[in-house]
Amino acid sequence: MTTFAPFRIDIPDADIEDLYRRLAATRWPEELPGVGWTYGIPTGYVRELAEYWRTGFDWRAQEAARNRYPQFVTEIDGQRVHFLHIRSAEPDALPLVLVHGWPFEDFTAMIGALTDPVAHGGAPEDAFHLVIPTLPGFGFSGPTHAAGAASTERSAELIARLMAESGYERYGAQGGDAGSFIAPDLGRIDTGQVAGVHLNDPITIPSWGDDGSGYSASDQEKLARMRDWSSKDTSGYAGMHATRPQTLAPAVADSPAGMLAWVLDVVNTFKDPAKATPSDAIDRDMLLTNLSVLWFTNTTGSSMRLYKESRHWGAELPDSGVPTGIAVFPGNNTIRGIADKQNTVVHWSEFDRGGHFAPMEAPDLMIGDLREFFRKLR
Repeated sequence: MTTFAPFRIDIPDADIEDLYRRLAATRWPEELPGVGWTYGIPTGYVRELAEYWRTGFDWRAQEAARNRYPQFVTEIDGQRVHFLHIRSAEPDALPLVLVHGWPFEDFTAMIGALTDPVAHGGAPEDAFHLVIPTLPGFGFSGPTHAAGAASTERSAELIARLMAESGYERYGAQGGDAGSFIAPDLGRIDTGQVAGVHLNDPITIPSWGDDGSGYSASDQEKLARMRDWSSKDTSGYAGMHATRPQTLAPAVADSPAGMLAWVLDVVNTFKDPAKATPSDAIDRDMLLTNLSVLWFTNTTGSSMRLYKESRHWGAELPDSGVPTGIAVFPGNNTIRGIADKQNTVVHWSEFDRGGHFAPMEAPDLMIGDLREFFRKLR
């Protein structure tokens, strides 16, 4: 039987001091005037956040806040897995696994309302027991140690095992970004156990033979953009992760300012387009907490292996038949025609605020949509 060991975050003072020293010693590059974000993330913006990270951000307060939730570590097939497990006081709560993507997805703003709905304007029958795993290669699950261990397919297998070992015979799954591959895969692996799958802004990549026949006009436009995506400057990060993750790894492992710039440029690409910067879309301390976890665990480099090792990108994915709900947010590239082919979609919501990181940008909308979708499946 799998053993779950209680876990608490406790970063050594020396590691925090080292972060501050590195930030203070950053050698900043020159930048062109008046180009905004067209050359990438502005150095002025990075410098401002880096200075706050060094002098204003309170890691110990964030660490204490995270430690209020029950956390555990275990080993499954040789891979360390860190996870939060928050059980509701409601006896009929539905187990729900929340799956993040790259570079992170922070669900902490949703935990209270999902586990204790009565205290947050909901009904007791809306309660969930939450399992929130950290994917292999990320954060406190630590780096992976074998090729293929960071793939979305492998993560789905580990999470299915984790849910079974946690004693859950029936559960729901929610995911965005890479989680939008992993959560449906749980439906394929654990078809009889997964009550429903909920996805936010799922990644829908057309297969080589998909010409969009029968798709809506909106889907046709998104398909054209997706076909042209690899030629756009917004795809550069993914190309690097999918081909040369180890080449980039020393830079993001050695320089917190470099890691900050690389990660937040990607966040900026997919946040709510109505927001000017990542810290306008997502609380600044929440961003820096998640960046700090990547930094202190030295897993930014290993997390990028997910892109190189996963086989789901552009694959013909079979429909598990599990009822699926989809929530899309401004700036999404979700092609409904592909989503409908790969999933049994019984619920579709469109929102006018939030973005790709909806649990961090618009947690209230995510909470409401999860409640509505799963009410029919309990």
